[in-house]
Amino acid sequence: QVQLVESGGGLVQAGGSLRLSCAASGGTFSGYAMGWFRQAPEKERQFVTAISWSGVTRYADSVKGRFTISRDNAKNTVYLEMNSLKPEDTAVYFCARHTRRTAIPASAIYDYDYWGQGTQVTVSS
Repeated sequence: QVQLVESGGGLVQAGGSLRLSCAASGGTFSGYAMGWFRQAPEKERQFVTAISWSGVTRYADSVKGRFTISRDNAKNTVYLEMNSLKPEDTAVYFCARHTRRTAIPASAIYDYDYWGQGTQVTVSS
């Protein structure tokens, strides 16, 4: 059973930075794309960014140029570097593993089957 554990969330002022981590265990990390999603109160979960096994990335327009996804395959860990944070970035951030080995960093929620418990990111104005 794959387990994903996010960490690194917290409270930060607008313009600040945070780095989230997602550690995978209990299953296969090799070959799978990984994604980050977020969910604000009373809103649907939305795509933030994803990275393929080989490092191909995709970003939501709202975070392009501010967020950077990366992964360390030797450590079974994926990271999300968030800079120039805005109050509208406030949400619970989830990492997820793609349903199958693919070179495509998919953006649809249904393409991911294992999810972490989430980490809260709060950006104050």
